[in-house]
Amino acid sequence: MVERDRVGTFISHAVLLLGVMVVVFPVYLTFVAASHTPQAIVQAPMPLLPGGHFWENIVKALTGGGAQSGSKAPVAQMMFVSLVTALGIALAKITISLLSAFALVYFRFPFRNFFFWAIFVTLMLPVEVRIAPTYKVVSDLGMLNTYAGLIVPLIASATATFLFRQFFLTVPDELVEAARMDGAGPLRFFKDVLLPLSSTSIAALFVIQFIYGWNQYLWPLLVTTDEKMYPVVLGIQRMISGGDAANEWNLIMATALMAMLPPALVVIGMQKWFVKGLVDSEK
Repeated sequence: MVERDRVGTFISHAVLLLGVMVVVFPVYLTFVAASHTPQAIVQAPMPLLPGGHFWENIVKALTGGGAQSGSKAPVAQMMFVSLVTALGIALAKITISLLSAFALVYFRFPFRNFFFWAIFVTLMLPVEVRIAPTYKVVSDLGMLNTYAGLIVPLIASATATFLFRQFFLTVPDELVEAARMDGAGPLRFFKDVLLPLSSTSIAALFVIQFIYGWNQYLWPLLVTTDEKMYPVVLGIQRMISGGDAANEWNLIMATALMAMLPPALVVIGMQKWFVKGLVDSEK
């Protein structure tokens, strides 16, 4: 049994190590490319060891100091646009979903179930079905190349509303009665009881929605034509203008490397809350 356990442990660790290598190797190549000159990257074979131009390339990318024929917008500006967009989408989605779920669970009004199912059915509609009319509305309202145009059309979330509704249904009725006996109104009950109980779910959804907002590509591609309003994911694509010789791959890879950092930092910083929000069953 001991030998069998050792063999099983070795195999499981080998599989995990192989999986880590498959995931990490492209990131390592990105780091290597970000530390070389464009000429070194396009030569065959490409160097597999880091070079000495990493910080130089990072500064050039952040300040838009490259000579590439594609987008020359500073990556620092792109990162700021992505940060504002991701935070706006995440916070607005959570706020609207919390209030929607609160209304659906604790208020009695006509066609309450109909409205819930109307919200739920939107999960079955792909983004492409709604994107043309949404663009028309945003364009007519003059919201192209604005933060509002990047954020507002994406702030409704049927998934988050459904999750919060299901959680609110598990809250004991005794808490509602106790709050009512203490003279707490609906908003007081929402703020002092439901929000603290929902903290781990909010944290988990914040991580998911922040990454969702940060990685947006299709919608910013439609509503932004000004380089100053490019989010970093779109900016990377705009920096690629043609063949290998026409692109400064060192700056493109440096930008890609910086684009990975904020989502990774959010996941690492909120890992405890994120995992607890997904697996914690104590209500």
